[in-house]
Amino acid sequence: MQPDDDGPRSGRRDVLDGVPDAVYRLDAQGRFTYLNAAAEGLFRRRADELIGRSMVECFPMLEGTPAEKLLHEVLATAEPRQFDHYAEQRDRWFEVRAFPDAEGIAVFFRDVDAQHRAAQRRETALRELTAVLEALPSATVLVDEDGRILITNRAWEANSELLRSSGIDPGGLDDDYLECLRRGLPGDDQAAVAAGLARLQAEPLDGLPGSFDHEYSAQLGSFATWFRLQAARVPDSRRVVVTHTDITERVRGEQALAWRAGHDELTGLPNRATLLDMIADALAHGTPDAPGTALLVLDLDGFKTVNDSLGHQIGDRLLRQVGERLAEQVRPGDAVGRLGADQFVVLARSCDQAEAAALAFRLQSTFALPFTASGISVPLSASIGVAVSRSDVRDPHQLLSDADAAMFAAKSSGRDRVHLFSPGLREAARWRLEVATRLRGDAIDQLVVHYQPVVRLDTGEVEGVEALVRWQHPERGLLPPDSFLSVAEETGQVIPITRWLLRETTRKAAEWAAQGLPLRMSVNISARHFSAETLVRDVRVALRDSGLPPDQLVLELTETSVAEDPTRAEDQLTVLRSFGVRVAIDDFGTGWSSLAQLFALPIGTLKIDRSLLNAAERAVAGETGAVLHAIVELTRTLGIRSVAEGVETPEHLRMVREAGCDLAQGWLLGQAMPAEEIPRFVRSVQAAGGDLCALAVAGASVPQAG
Repeated sequence: MQPDDDGPRSGRRDVLDGVPDAVYRLDAQGRFTYLNAAAEGLFRRRADELIGRSMVECFPMLEGTPAEKLLHEVLATAEPRQFDHYAEQRDRWFEVRAFPDAEGIAVFFRDVDAQHRAAQRRETALRELTAVLEALPSATVLVDEDGRILITNRAWEANSELLRSSGIDPGGLDDDYLECLRRGLPGDDQAAVAAGLARLQAEPLDGLPGSFDHEYSAQLGSFATWFRLQAARVPDSRRVVVTHTDITERVRGEQALAWRAGHDELTGLPNRATLLDMIADALAHGTPDAPGTALLVLDLDGFKTVNDSLGHQIGDRLLRQVGERLAEQVRPGDAVGRLGADQFVVLARSCDQAEAAALAFRLQSTFALPFTASGISVPLSASIGVAVSRSDVRDPHQLLSDADAAMFAAKSSGRDRVHLFSPGLREAARWRLEVATRLRGDAIDQLVVHYQPVVRLDTGEVEGVEALVRWQHPERGLLPPDSFLSVAEETGQVIPITRWLLRETTRKAAEWAAQGLPLRMSVNISARHFSAETLVRDVRVALRDSGLPPDQLVLELTETSVAEDPTRAEDQLTVLRSFGVRVAIDDFGTGWSSLAQLFALPIGTLKIDRSLLNAAERAVAGETGAVLHAIVELTRTLGIRSVAEGVETPEHLRMVREAGCDLAQGWLLGQAMPAEEIPRFVRSVQAAGGDLCALAVAGASVPQAG
């Protein structure tokens, strides 16, 4: 480092001339004693212009600058120093290193402007990135290519406190990021994050920066917290920005939605979709030598009436109570679900038919005690269908269908029944499907109407007829209404059937009237017609097209059908009554309607069901006919005519006449017959004196169809 005594330009080769760094020496008084060629270029002065003169003398602008002070410190302390110096005249940055020795100091200047400015740009970019990260609401870190944390934002620091309270050290600046994650992350999540970061850092720097995201959960306190990790490489760098967003609320919302998708919202029980999955799982794990899987379908009896009379709020409370009671009765491992409306399902695993039947009766017994809601005690019952899988059954839909068919059979045979599935029920279910399909097709063209006489009890005169629809099935022959009308009710096809029936019967009644037989026509109307709100229009059209006077048409409705929607029924019946159409309540005594509600309707006739006749016939002596007499007296007080249905014996006829009924119908007085038989039947009665009741009581031959 020491120059020759003859100076740097003595003619001998200066070994420092080839050094790219500028090198010069200062003596103890701060005067130049040596400069290499690079130093001459740096100062833009020849060596002989500077040697022997002080640095401040040669370059006055350096006086008082940090560089001048630092060099004096090196001279004063004999301690080497290194620092960066900005040469304002050159607009460049240099790295300065000063080394003291016995004669002064040696100073090395290296041009680091490019590196310095690049570092400044990086620092500026880092400050900007830091500002951006600080603005992010999610906990965020900047990780360098070695995987160490360079920056953390405020949200990270805030989350760190929560993690520390849960016993997890989240780490901080200069810590290994992946090592920090391992302290609170399961192994699978650790591997996924490590692989994602490695993939990002292995990308070409000149390519588009990639990204990845991963969702994980961590146990913080007593609750699981969910995070979404999103990582993206910084452009032109191997640094990676990683954010941790708390998505717990979203995940819990999704979990709640998923739970709701698989459960009934009202009762919290598994719904149909979840039940089918559970049934499929039970069937899949069954073995040939083990008991099967049993399904019990429960349908609450008459629950619509409960809803209509007490309101849906109380009805909902009752449904929840039903679910709770059923859940208390099943075995461990069994499941209770709700299909919807008032239907529940019990899934019993490893259960043979005898056990399933015992379970069904146990469930039935839970309805023995009334249910209570809002201080109201409500008795409920259920019709229960039971189906047990065979070893070859693997279809959950089929097993549910079998249990549903058994429930339908229990429902059809009366309230509060248990019915076990048999293959014949599957055939009945197929028949219902066929009926539903054909009713939507050409079956309406195969319908025919038979008519049963309605007789005045005071004179025995045939006053009118009741229209009873039949299906002339191409393969099964003439089918009664019970075999298809219930399906028509379920599917809504009863409305077009009734519309057709109104047109057909009014046309036939007008035709008979033209022949001198003014018979009043009674037609049954479904509750579905009220909800469709086309009844008034359909009746008007039928009367207009046929020319039948409105007072010659009687619309018959069951009390149950009226009770389903009494307000809507009353509105439409009032309109019909206003232009002369008569209204009758059919099958009185079989429903659950309120008498006050029933008699508030604009009805003109009450048809007493045959079940009341049978009850009166079985009553002990002295009570015979008391119930009938009370009903008739009530109708007479209200100005309503009474019709006794199901008069099949002379004893029935005697009871209804003694009770004071106005009209009667039944096999004793005439069976239902095709339209073409009615004129001959009526004229035969007229020819025999006109009193059909007298003919029946006397045992005379009552004219019949055919």
